[in-house]
Amino acid sequence: MDKQSKPKHPKTNAYATSVASSSEEVSSLEWEEIAMTQEEDELICRMYKLVRQRWDLIAGRIPRRTAEQIERFWVMKNHRRSQLR
Repeated sequence: MDKQSKPKHPKTNAYATSVASSSEEVSSLEWEEIAMTQEEDELICRMYKLVRQRWDLIAGRIPRRTAEQIERFWVMKNHRRSQLR
């Protein structure tokens, strides 16, 4: 049998890639505000009290919303609250 050597491709670590890209801080002032309905806002607040920052679980309860959108909404909402105090 003639064994052919396959070209070796460097393995990429998806976790390392996501950590590297997420380590870049983005100021909440650079984010575009996300509009949520009153019902979505209330649900996010209730879910946050139950599961805290598990954005993927919260997003699973709100159709057509991603975990990133939920987190961004939460950060922007609480950033405004802290400025008013």
